[in-house]
Amino acid sequence: MHFEFFPSRTLTFYLARLFSVRILAVLLMLVLVLQMLDLLGESGDILAHPGNGQAQLLYYVSLRIPQLIARFLPYSVLLATIITLATLNQNSEVISMKAAGLSAHQVLAPLIATALVISGLSFAFNERVVTRATATLTAWQSADYGPVPKGSGSRNNVYIAEGRDILLASTISGVGNAMVLTQVTYYRRDASGMIVEQLRAPRATFANPGWRMTGATRFDAQTVASTKLASAVVAKGITPARIEITGVDADSESLFALSGSIESMRQAGRRTSELQASWWHKLSGPLSAALMPLLGAIAAFGLARSGALLIRAVIGMALGFAYFVFDNAALAMGNFGGYPPFVAAWAPFLLFALIGETVLIRTEE
Repeated sequence: MHFEFFPSRTLTFYLARLFSVRILAVLLMLVLVLQMLDLLGESGDILAHPGNGQAQLLYYVSLRIPQLIARFLPYSVLLATIITLATLNQNSEVISMKAAGLSAHQVLAPLIATALVISGLSFAFNERVVTRATATLTAWQSADYGPVPKGSGSRNNVYIAEGRDILLASTISGVGNAMVLTQVTYYRRDASGMIVEQLRAPRATFANPGWRMTGATRFDAQTVASTKLASAVVAKGITPARIEITGVDADSESLFALSGSIESMRQAGRRTSELQASWWHKLSGPLSAALMPLLGAIAAFGLARSGALLIRAVIGMALGFAYFVFDNAALAMGNFGGYPPFVAAWAPFLLFALIGETVLIRTEE
């Protein structure tokens, strides 16, 4: 019996290389298929904007592919685990390894180590590439695939209530008093909550106090009449600082940037449980790739000639997909305040790690 975690250098590199190649192959297949389907659905909206053509379609693909890689990398690791282990089992390589004295954990060790490296690369990729691509794509979609306003501190789809009134902005750019809102809509409501007036403008700047809507169109709900206005000042109680802590998109911010946003919202007395859950999930999400070899391990063991190999592969796949379902459900509960943020992000990982380890020990160890 070998007691080392990696008893054979040659075997470790062989399994790691085999596993890595299959992860890349499955990921490439998934991303290509899903990107084609996604582009079919979005190409009409992209080309609907005057002046957009093939260059804009390629630009959309360059922004969307990082999101697809980040989202489906754990699925790729799961499928690659099942394919790799089922192949090793069918070729009697697992039997040979166990006959040489390797335990089930030692057989899986190279795969888990490879998955841990993939998790680390996934985290770095998410922080450096995916967040920026998400922020850019969200801003572009908010502008209906037209020109995106330039400036720092870009945020999208801002919704702010000022008493009974509501201020909406498709995109904001700039910071402080230099902040600019685009595609702005302001609703005035009476004491009963009914809208009595609506103002729309392509642009609004901070008037200190209030926001100056340039080229506004005013609609009076009582007279059902529209009026063109050169400018109008609205929302005098809303400041740029309040907007900055309102339009926080966790998917568009890195871990450290999100930490600053959470602290700003906490100092302003705003609810931060949703953002905290997303903060923890930025750590647990990439690490889920390291869990997939354990959940798919059931496909590696048992006699292939018994006819149960397919059933074992299906069980491993079911365990993996059950984890993703439970992970999304727990994160949603955390966003609603049903779970503490830490529990919402880490409970699925710990639960399925215990389930996978229990199944492995009861069946093979």
